[in-house]
Amino acid sequence: MEYLKIFNRTQKKVKSNSTNLINSNRDLGQKGSLKMDLQENIRQIKESFGNSPDLVIREISIGKQVNIPAAVIYTEGLADSKSVNHFIMESLMKDIWESKHDSPRFTNQNILRLLKESVLTVGDIKDVSDFATLLTSILSGNTAILIDGHAQGFLVGLKGSEDRGVQEPTTQTVVRGPKEGFTENIRTNTSLIRRKIKDPNLWLENLQIGKVTQTDVSIMYIQGIANEKMIEEVRIRLKRIQIDGILESAYIEELIQDETYTVFPTVFNTERPDVIAAGLLEGRCAIIIDGTPFVLLVPVTFTQFLTAADDYYQRADIGTALRVLRYFAVFIALLGPSIFIAITTFHHSMIPPQLIISLMAQRENVPFPAFIEALIMEITFEILREAGVRMPKAIGQAVSIVGALVIGQAAVDAGWVSAAMVIVVSITAIANFTIPSYNLGFSVRILRFGLMLLAASFGLVGVVVGLIGITQHMIKLRSFGVPYMSPFGPVVKEDQKDAILRVPWWGMHTRPRFISQKNIIREDNASTKKPEE
Repeated sequence: MEYLKIFNRTQKKVKSNSTNLINSNRDLGQKGSLKMDLQENIRQIKESFGNSPDLVIREISIGKQVNIPAAVIYTEGLADSKSVNHFIMESLMKDIWESKHDSPRFTNQNILRLLKESVLTVGDIKDVSDFATLLTSILSGNTAILIDGHAQGFLVGLKGSEDRGVQEPTTQTVVRGPKEGFTENIRTNTSLIRRKIKDPNLWLENLQIGKVTQTDVSIMYIQGIANEKMIEEVRIRLKRIQIDGILESAYIEELIQDETYTVFPTVFNTERPDVIAAGLLEGRCAIIIDGTPFVLLVPVTFTQFLTAADDYYQRADIGTALRVLRYFAVFIALLGPSIFIAITTFHHSMIPPQLIISLMAQRENVPFPAFIEALIMEITFEILREAGVRMPKAIGQAVSIVGALVIGQAAVDAGWVSAAMVIVVSITAIANFTIPSYNLGFSVRILRFGLMLLAASFGLVGVVVGLIGITQHMIKLRSFGVPYMSPFGPVVKEDQKDAILRVPWWGMHTRPRFISQKNIIREDNASTKKPEE
């Protein structure tokens, strides 16, 4: 037996060493510098791609007299083949400019300079001298040009993959305001933001995350407004990510958040360019990920998740009224079933006599306590809500609405739940939809079940204790060093102007204190008062 253990241990070690050797050889093949021999470079590129049929390698000769071998390399479907043919192939093969007597001729010494300065008619040209950068750029949609006898080539930006056009956002609609939303193309997204903020201080930094996917990620912020320490913290957290692939912004969101074990979101996401632009003007940092229409915004506070874009596109009084209504709806979504359970189970004296008689008559044939009633209905509504999301769009909404009505009525007729409980759970579900952020809405739905259990066990005392615990937890949270509950905890009087209430624009002179500590003045003249009557 001891011999078998030693043998198995040895076999595992050999397999591990072999795997490491294969991976190291593969990495060496992809890293390293380009060779002087064009055919050797082509061979290594083909081996790295596994002779994939979508890899296009077009070998040509440059110059009428010297015939210098060259190769144009790109990935079919990622690069714009028409632009490659027009701007690269025609420029390299026609040699129209060589017909002039005073024009320079190609030689092995000046070919790189002449190609870059006189031949290639594109703006985005970069030098490349190593295989890692070359392969990543080809897979990103760029076109590579390699010349025989030179350990250096060119990367030409002619990306042309198909993408979705700019459309109205599907998750954050507004009554009044811009109707454009982000797409899956990172450059389209950055351009949408730059269209709204035409300032050279709007800086953009690029990096790639994901060992296998090499996903393009951009950091965007306004230099002079954003806190430099916060921006540096964003860089550190992004560079610290070691993962094989990034397929959606949720990967980044989960990997950079301050607190892992919390139901509350500490990173904001949106598909609206105007929301990102407003955040940047407050001193926040946007994280744009290629392949997803959802852009991240940090740091974030709790009040931002309850703020809708059209709060700022209505008059201040209307925006304030809508925001107050939204906060009230959040309390209903969080506490509706738990307060009903606590009152009907422990605090009958709080109910008017006529109402309690009606409730008791409804519950006469119901065999379950109020907590089990609410649990049955809440789980049923959650199942219907999830079914409505996953079902085909044409029938999903109809099925969820009809299913809720039919099942609710059937449950009452069958004596499983009372009609009052169906009303309470229905109002709670509707109130949950008023929350602008889907992430926060999901957090409220999770906490609702815990508060229901406390209400069934200890009545209103349990509900109050649960609220105190939730509040303490939220006060401890941070988002990139910024208190999650500011400006309520800690209290910042100056920032109360855009928390629950929204004062007119002429009253919001300063940016949030905890977000922008470098340039907090929004206007050149901070003493601007309301317009004269």
